[in-house]
Amino acid sequence: CLHPSRAITITISMNLNRTAEQNEATVLTFSPIKDSTRSASYSGSDVIIIGRRGSLSSGAIAASMAPASMDYSSFNSVVDAMLGSIKGSGWGKATSFYRKEAMGVIIKITIILLPSEDKISRNNHPFSPHALTDALFDVDLDSAALEHIVEVRVLDRKVEEFACCASVAIARALPLYHSKSKRGNNDDSAAKMVNVSFYDEEGCAISEDSPAWETARAVADGVRLAARLGDMPPAELNPTSYAMECKSIADTLSEGGANVVCSKTDGMALKELGYGGIFGVGMAATCPPVMVVMTYTPEGGQWTEHVALCGKGVIYDTGGLSLKPKVGMCGMKHDMGGSAGLLGGFQAAVQLKVPCKITLILAIVENAIGPLAVRNDDVLTMKSGKTVEINNTDAEGRLVLADCVSYASNGLEGGERPDVILDMATLTGAQGVTTGKRHAGILSRTKRLEERVMGAGMRTGDLVFPMLYAPELLKLEFSSKIADMKNSVKDRSNAQASCAGHFIESHIDEAYEGDWVHVDMAYPSHQNERATGYGVALVLGLLNASVGEVVIS
Repeated sequence: CLHPSRAITITISMNLNRTAEQNEATVLTFSPIKDSTRSASYSGSDVIIIGRRGSLSSGAIAASMAPASMDYSSFNSVVDAMLGSIKGSGWGKATSFYRKEAMGVIIKITIILLPSEDKISRNNHPFSPHALTDALFDVDLDSAALEHIVEVRVLDRKVEEFACCASVAIARALPLYHSKSKRGNNDDSAAKMVNVSFYDEEGCAISEDSPAWETARAVADGVRLAARLGDMPPAELNPTSYAMECKSIADTLSEGGANVVCSKTDGMALKELGYGGIFGVGMAATCPPVMVVMTYTPEGGQWTEHVALCGKGVIYDTGGLSLKPKVGMCGMKHDMGGSAGLLGGFQAAVQLKVPCKITLILAIVENAIGPLAVRNDDVLTMKSGKTVEINNTDAEGRLVLADCVSYASNGLEGGERPDVILDMATLTGAQGVTTGKRHAGILSRTKRLEERVMGAGMRTGDLVFPMLYAPELLKLEFSSKIADMKNSVKDRSNAQASCAGHFIESHIDEAYEGDWVHVDMAYPSHQNERATGYGVALVLGLLNASVGEVVIS
């Protein structure tokens, strides 16, 4: 039973961090640089040129940078020397300084050369987005923007096709959350700005009417939002404040003219409505568990399909009474990465006015320990009506997602069932063993949806790869003598990541005739102790936003 005080008293976690609001983040913009503005923009700025080996030339770089009055020959000789100094077949970089006599300023130029297309395998994006992010962290783009305006120029013959992918890679190198007592020189007059522009292989800027610009802005904003939430300490981002973030985003989108509705169910109301998974996992925490539902309806009330996005929002995972070791617990603030990626994707999709109806369902909890914590051997009755015997309180993500997909498949508000349900979570450590650190693992009921999600990943750079789909073989891992199932497998060596997805699938209503896909992005969700905002671009690709052509057949 619940301690009586839990029903009437909520105490917000104490936050002892006083620096979170002191640091201004770098502004990221996307706009073409016109010839008339180049001279002014170069004063005291850095320029970063990005392109692939074999397709980046000194002539194109000069055309993207220089007014007609510039001495091309001297500049080309500098750039040719830089390009020639970058050896190997992977990504590489070179930096030099060029003095523009007419303007009397010195420009710092960095060229980042990405692998050529023939060096990229069929399971990687041809523009090498992960290599690009690594390179931008290596040149410390974020710190450079604290001192100067940084102009980033992306050049490629397929630049409009790759603009979304490149924008994601750049956004990941510019995190919004900082809590250092001092960043840079703390000069309030410093620009703190990075501007990105896109050019073809001849150095000509793409048209201002191209949808690539709008897509780039929306996806980059979404990625930075998701990464900021993932980087926030749990004392700052608790279930209550996270739900407030969702409401704020919904209000902003509504004020911009979008038809977005946001609601939440929290605390004892979750228990009373049958959400045993969400309530059971979150009931021991100081802040009560919350389920947030956000719905976007396209203008005119017409849509091509209805997609439900279900996100795991475990803002901190101690493991519960199956307590994690000290090394395994650090970084567990990222365990809400699935929900953050879907929230950022929802925001971007609404901004781009995709023709789909979207229902976003986020289960936001803290898996804490305490006298009210769910125990191993307890039995939870889920939203689906099925019972689950707990044999591992650290397998909590599947419990909260099971309630989400049950709600989505049982008929949302008004009894409407979506055409597609996608759930996304940092679900298992086994995902990294199964598909690696760059590719999320996906588990889909149908080959058609599996290929669609793979195509979305290849268009956007949020890469995925299929996991084994065999419920008739794997669901036996959850056999229980006293309940419908257990929540953790008997044999951890038997396709564990797929098993976890099948657990979630088993709570989809039997009458549901739509499609379902599970995305386990435990490893792609973070890198070098930073959240990546993974999932935002994947959502846009799934919803057929303007993110480029399909790279795979």
